[in-house]
Amino acid sequence: MSIRKAVRWVIFWMSLALAFNIGVYFILGKQQALEFLGGYIIELSLSLDNLFLFLLIFSSYGIVPAYQRRVLNWGIIGAGVLRLIFIALGVSIVNRFHWVLYIFGLVLILSGIKMFFSKEGQGDYKDSYLLTLLGKIIPISKSLEGEKFFVKINGVLHATPLFAILVLIEGSDVLFAIDSIPAIFSITTDPLIVYTSNIFAILGLRNLYFVLERVHSAFRFVKYGVAVILTFTGIKLSILFFHLEIPLTLSVGIIFTIIILSIIASLIFPEEKMANENESGQNG
Repeated sequence: MSIRKAVRWVIFWMSLALAFNIGVYFILGKQQALEFLGGYIIELSLSLDNLFLFLLIFSSYGIVPAYQRRVLNWGIIGAGVLRLIFIALGVSIVNRFHWVLYIFGLVLILSGIKMFFSKEGQGDYKDSYLLTLLGKIIPISKSLEGEKFFVKINGVLHATPLFAILVLIEGSDVLFAIDSIPAIFSITTDPLIVYTSNIFAILGLRNLYFVLERVHSAFRFVKYGVAVILTFTGIKLSILFFHLEIPLTLSVGIIFTIIILSIIASLIFPEEKMANENESGQNG
């Protein structure tokens, strides 16, 4: 997918989310509309870090873009189902045990601090525990078989490495949901708002991935912005213990400002390697 086409689709999905948000405003009211907007911004910004992880996984296995698209399509479908389960369980637990929100808050603060100080690097995803477990359940073929997820070898059903990648992608999304869903609980626990904001953020992920695939090095500070957002939402949940609450409008404004500032900082202070390449290109 060309970057121009990917950008058009990203704009389309964002516009669709905005149109839905307007519908929420007229049907359910201003409060729910603000909750949806806040939830959507949180999910979309946290999704950026997850997409960077997808980039590392695909590059680690040398998966070409033509095959990445199919994995992403099925990954998005799986993510929609998993989020529904996580949200239903999360809302039910929070409604019964309100103090769980304080635990969510501490988890988010620790996750944000860990992300802020973690170093960029390509992990050895081939030794992933998930893939080891998958190999014990079903044999995995040595090479790709086009876009196939399964293939028969000597009459025995094997999973292909492409299916193994899909399992790894879904596994990383589960870990991502552990952060993202508690984060949106800092805005609202309304199941409809939580789920729809999640789904609208997920729908544009495939196209957003193809944009980030080409320009991810230009946004090196976004990771730190996401870490700050995680920490902020964790603090917002934790201070509820002291009967302190950050107004919804202020929360949405802070989250939006953090992600915008991280993008601006990335553009003003580009990575040295990238800046040198641009300078050499201009000199040439």
